[in-house]
Amino acid sequence: MNTRAPVLVLAAACGACAGSRGPQDPATVRPVETVPVREVSLPLREGSLRFAVIGDSGTGDSNQRAVARALVEARARFPYTFVIMLGDNLYGPDRPGEYNRAFQEPYQPLLDAGVKFYAALGNHDSPNQRFYRHFNMNGERYYSFKPQDGVRFFALDSNYMSPEQLAWFGKELEASGSDWKIAFFHHPLYSSGRRHGPHEELRAVLEPLFVKHGLNVVFSGHEHFYERIKPQKGVYYFTSGGAAKLRRNDIARSTITASGFDTDYHYMLVEIAGEELFFQAVSRLQKVVDSGIITRPKRVEEKAAA
Repeated sequence: MNTRAPVLVLAAACGACAGSRGPQDPATVRPVETVPVREVSLPLREGSLRFAVIGDSGTGDSNQRAVARALVEARARFPYTFVIMLGDNLYGPDRPGEYNRAFQEPYQPLLDAGVKFYAALGNHDSPNQRFYRHFNMNGERYYSFKPQDGVRFFALDSNYMSPEQLAWFGKELEASGSDWKIAFFHHPLYSSGRRHGPHEELRAVLEPLFVKHGLNVVFSGHEHFYERIKPQKGVYYFTSGGAAKLRRNDIARSTITASGFDTDYHYMLVEIAGEELFFQAVSRLQKVVDSGIITRPKRVEEKAAA
């Protein structure tokens, strides 16, 4: 089992980590209530982009299979076309049988329906996963893809944030031209988890790029619960690491938490329709435990043309 610790090759200034557990921007996502919340329906608008989110999913056990069944059921009412995986995709040995047990078998109905999976590497993952065809990494530790005009995803390897990866990421962000820019990787930059907490060194090198290039949303795993963070410097952060692992009652009292759920396994559903992103966090038992809408701010050129 691979338990790589996150590595930063670039030196990070500790001053950037000061006051990390306090809010920096007022919350503008709605609703911002803590659980339980009013359910915001996914609108299923024509031409919208729909996807699911799972993190820390690769156990191959009954908990993973229960969430997988819930994902299959959810697709009947919300026909998403792909799933992003937030790392720790395979907790067992890096062997063909384990890929079958901890990925292909639980999600076979989705694979049969043509749903694509896009993986990021977690600390329990072998880098060899980048060659596994169903993870659609095309042999790369970090990559981007554009599932629809106006939306681009950036999958990063937060285990090893090399200068090469940061340079690539900056260039990709600058050249993307997308309205929605969404990053996903394993280690959360902001977290209220007692076990792990925020990865502050990683934040010090990634957050400036997010802010400079107008990244909108970040999805991470690692913490075995769900947490939505109040917007930080205009960026929305979600932690979703409960698709097969659960750390009960691990969310500490914090001023940065907009909503949290740490009493059951979960997954997420997301729909992007124009300038709005609708999200739901859904428990293993199909209860919506958090939901809301993020409205994308207009770019400078959009404001000038208005």
